[in-house]
Amino acid sequence: MKARALVSIVTLLLWLAGCGGGEDGSATEGERVGGVAQPEADTGRSESTSDDEQPTVEPFTEPARIEVTTTLRGDRRLMVEGESNLPEGSRLQVMIERELSGVRWRSRTAVEKGRFVAGPFGPGSGLPDGGYILRVTLTEADAQPEEVRARIGEEGEHLSGPLVVTSRHGLGQVISYSKRYLIGSEPRRATDQVEVLEVE
Repeated sequence: MKARALVSIVTLLLWLAGCGGGEDGSATEGERVGGVAQPEADTGRSESTSDDEQPTVEPFTEPARIEVTTTLRGDRRLMVEGESNLPEGSRLQVMIERELSGVRWRSRTAVEKGRFVAGPFGPGSGLPDGGYILRVTLTEADAQPEEVRARIGEEGEHLSGPLVVTSRHGLGQVISYSKRYLIGSEPRRATDQVEVLEVE
């Protein structure tokens, strides 16, 4: 009986010693403390490495330029091609508006290797005769890719030149180009600054 009691006491002591063995407060590296993985000590290397890896981006300093060529296709729909010195990947919105009715056709595109293409614009039956306004707009900086934003500024503050305007939504500066076109044989006034388009 004494032997059994002695074995029980020794077993109890060993069990208690096993439970309390890890509470000396010295957790080894990578060990979980309190059920949560602890971060490794910051040696300061990660910050300097990430700063070194990010190349310095030069702001966009030249005056923004957009040049557009339009083509009226055989189906009387309009194609727009353009050149621009805006940063690679800049997102543009191209819009054609019929002056008489205010009907608009829109397309989104981007500058690739200094060029952009949009269209065809117009209904399936083709654009009716009349006056049209073409607008090409650089969308707000917050809608641009990160690389473009780094060059033009968070609010387009690095943009310059005669095409720079304030965004309609108050989100900084944007670029806006517009030109008036006349399709068909509608008579025009001598003071109109308009380009006449004919089907090619």
